[in-house]
Amino acid sequence: MLCAPHGGLAQTSPTPQPEPVPVTPQQADQVTTEQWAVHGQTTYIQQLQPAFRSPFAGPQSLPADANGRETFDATVYLGFRPWQGAEVWINPEFDQGFGLGNSFGVAAYLSGEAYKLGNKDPYYRMARAFVRQTIDLGGDAQKLDPDLNQLGGTQTANRVVLTVGKLSVVDIFDTNKYAHDPRQDFLNWAILDAGAFDYAADAWGSTYGAAAEWYQDRYAARVGLFDMPSVPNSTAASLPLLQQTQFVAELEERHTLWDQPGKIKVLYWLSRGNLGLYADALAYAAATGTTPSTKAVANYRSKYGVAFNLEQQIAPDLGLFAKAGWSQGSVEEDAFTDVNASVAIGLSLAGTRWGRPDDTVGVAGVISQISAVGSRYLAAGGLGGIVGDGALFKSGPETVLETYYSFAAFSWAKVSADYQFVNNPAYNQQRGPVSVVALRLHAEF
Repeated sequence: MLCAPHGGLAQTSPTPQPEPVPVTPQQADQVTTEQWAVHGQTTYIQQLQPAFRSPFAGPQSLPADANGRETFDATVYLGFRPWQGAEVWINPEFDQGFGLGNSFGVAAYLSGEAYKLGNKDPYYRMARAFVRQTIDLGGDAQKLDPDLNQLGGTQTANRVVLTVGKLSVVDIFDTNKYAHDPRQDFLNWAILDAGAFDYAADAWGSTYGAAAEWYQDRYAARVGLFDMPSVPNSTAASLPLLQQTQFVAELEERHTLWDQPGKIKVLYWLSRGNLGLYADALAYAAATGTTPSTKAVANYRSKYGVAFNLEQQIAPDLGLFAKAGWSQGSVEEDAFTDVNASVAIGLSLAGTRWGRPDDTVGVAGVISQISAVGSRYLAAGGLGGIVGDGALFKSGPETVLETYYSFAAFSWAKVSADYQFVNNPAYNQQRGPVSVVALRLHAEF
């Protein structure tokens, strides 16, 4: 049996498709258009956390005693092309394992492969099932290499892409080539995605919805409408679908700086659903003599936020990325994590300089903060989506530093070592700091 859902969602391990390759019309004519494909991947992560200072703890605290947890998943990617420009993909998957602290205790959580539903035995789920339609609008020809959830073929630089079905919002929005895939690069949630982007999702990180993308010259615009869970952080979709919704819009600019490519993205999101206000929860608790709970004061209301995303190649083997986000601090988190403002910056370096071009080393840092009223809510014993120490006597920004080395053991398999240092876990200056080490094994075909 699955454990009951208990707040927050995990990263759903998006699989960013590789960048299209510009080709001449003659080269495009030689590209084989795939009609169907079968791919697969498997990822195992073992995380270990030594004991750390903890004068007190609560129901959603990271355990202070030394402990270790593992996660495992295996996914099959089945795709076919029913007509020109269209792709149908389904991703059956098996998952197993738990995150450290059952995925509680750090707002910028420690593993994008750790879901909020843990299980000691493998269980099946359909991770994704969607249709994608590409409509060419002209411009230079581009080659698409076969990959996970991508059929090989060609497209034009100017195009419209429509996607509908079961997917993750961050498959399409807030992507970044240097920090977005916990199976291959960083692990921390607020480095993989903007920490304040409370994107619609069930407890596994996926949802139902539709998105449209328009690529024109050096710009792209994206909009999407997605279903929110019936109850924050649960496995159940709202019924009927889209009764509670999130609208997402993103603008992208592609440029060349010092002869190196880069992208800048600006994102806006607006959710409408059954959500509680921190101030209402505090007032209700004071009037009734109870512990504050946003669930007790939930009502149909809006929550919104913005995010900024930069990826910039500095040299052919070196990339810089930066992410920042802000969300409405008066409303509880709905599906991601208890962050109302965050800034992350990092570097990604390929191993070309030491003769290992398929290896990667990354280093990044993220600073996260909850709103002032959110901090008072936690101080009074309230529980957020994934944090809540039962008290918060001295609040401070949560800071995480992460570094990893990914070693390409084979063309199809990588072994990674990862280290994270967490200061003020769950915004609590009286607990921690915490060090976390991880071993990641990843293979795909």
